[in-house]
Amino acid sequence: MTINVGDTIPEATLMQLTEKGPAPVKTVDFFKGRKVVLFALPGAFTPTCSNQHLPGFVQKADDLKAKGVDEIACLSVNDAFVMGAWGKAQGAEGKVTMLGDGNAEFTKKLGLDFDGSGFGMGTR
Repeated sequence: MTINVGDTIPEATLMQLTEKGPAPVKTVDFFKGRKVVLFALPGAFTPTCSNQHLPGFVQKADDLKAKGVDEIACLSVNDAFVMGAWGKAQGAEGKVTMLGDGNAEFTKKLGLDFDGSGFGMGTR
């Protein structure tokens, strides 16, 4: 599935680590009426994602928000605990919202899943 301007984001429940633990984030509520930059990647703490994918969004967060973006979100097929720890390690707190799609529900609905089981990574 290719996402185009004006398309409706599929309904799914993602997870975000909060001070009280993992909390559900319903896509219908998260995206409704807001400009959200969403980027997804195969896995937290992986070399390419840690060195190439996430850092630019952290560094340019203020620039993006100055252009009218309400929120920047990073999605991966990891659990909320991993995403929270990775965001903290990468200095993303307050800049990029880290969302876990641990069961790949949302990722599959977008048609972006792939089989990483040959590398011990399961569905990504």
